[in-house]
Amino acid sequence: MKSSKKGGLIVLFVLGMSIFGYSQYASASQIEVSIAHSELLNVNEQGSNYNIELQFENPSLLILTAGETEFFIISNNEMVGEGQLEPFTLQPLDSTYVKGTYHTDSNVDDKSQSIKISGVTKYDLFFTSIDVPFVYYPTEEQAREFIHQN
Repeated sequence: MKSSKKGGLIVLFVLGMSIFGYSQYASASQIEVSIAHSELLNVNEQGSNYNIELQFENPSLLILTAGETEFFIISNNEMVGEGQLEPFTLQPLDSTYVKGTYHTDSNVDDKSQSIKISGVTKYDLFFTSIDVPFVYYPTEEQAREFIHQN
């Protein structure tokens, strides 16, 4: 009789951990990203180079460690630039600022209708890793500063 109680407790524990794990994965998939700062470094015939600082907000109870993150800048459904963020750690229910650099092409249209920043961050957890895509749509003013700084 005692072994059936232990077996039931083990099943309940595994079920509880599975539900908790899935809920935290779902929360981690809802990470918010916003532009904190963008600075023009130089302009040449190939395009423009920038420093950037993004703010990531972690809504989960997991500590998320990310390696280098590559992201893409898309304007009017065409890739016009790409960048890379430094490795970082997101504490549970907290936000962090992450620095990086990016490059935009010299042929970016000044009449860009919409800007989208998207990428995939790989987070390392205890026994696995998860890829969490992010998409950020800057405001019209941020997009102008982001792509066409003067």
